[in-house]
Amino acid sequence: MNIIYILLGVVALVGLWLIYVYNRLVRLKMRSDEALSDIDVQTKRRFDLIPNLIETVKGYMTHENEVLTKVTEARSKVASGGDTLNRAESENMLSSTLKTLFAVSENYPDLKANANFLDLQRELADTENKIQASRRFYNSVVMDLNTAIETFPINFVSSVFGFFKKDFFKAENEEKENVQVKF
Repeated sequence: MNIIYILLGVVALVGLWLIYVYNRLVRLKMRSDEALSDIDVQTKRRFDLIPNLIETVKGYMTHENEVLTKVTEARSKVASGGDTLNRAESENMLSSTLKTLFAVSENYPDLKANANFLDLQRELADTENKIQASRRFYNSVVMDLNTAIETFPINFVSSVFGFFKKDFFKAENEEKENVQVKF
């Protein structure tokens, strides 16, 4: 009779451990989904600020229509783009064109002094910082999830219940280069 109680105790402990591991994996997956959503929220905020910035800049930058066109095109690519991870390349291109726009704006003292432009520039810089923080947080959560999924013996539980590794956000090659401003 004692052996039956011991076996039932072992089965109960294994069951409790499986429940704990499953719930931990679910929590990590949900955190990664939330982190991905945070990135989406910040990129949407940036997306909404860009038309205001372009309208403010248009009156001053008559010679740099190409820069404004590139910003508009990059914004359109983001708008047409799929899920958050697939839109990352378009978002990176948009970041690059915004950097070019701000670099070109240095040649327009009246624009640099314009209160609307300064406010929008601050808002976009703040949003870019929030996007980067959201991406770092997402990568941190994905690292925790991927580590848990690949750790023995949790890897058996994760494969049985269908938990899979997620991809990290990575900077595109264009984002790693210096912004080139040509006149």
